[in-house]
Amino acid sequence: MVQHGTPVPPWRQLAALLRKQIESGELPPGARLPSILRLSQEHGIATVTVRKALDALKAEGLIETTPGYGTFVASR
Repeated sequence: MVQHGTPVPPWRQLAALLRKQIESGELPPGARLPSILRLSQEHGIATVTVRKALDALKAEGLIETTPGYGTFVASR
């Protein structure tokens, strides 16, 4: 869960949480991530903050987005 009022920005916290789930296998390759809206609601953060976290994970090659279908864990 994203902690508010800490020195680590919420988008970095969310990216770290999702990265950990991907690296541990909790979210295996091909798994669909929850929607941006759902992640926003679950963590109490803005959708733009969720997008920033997902953009960071995309830049790392951990996730892929397919327009109209969703965001998925990248194949390793």
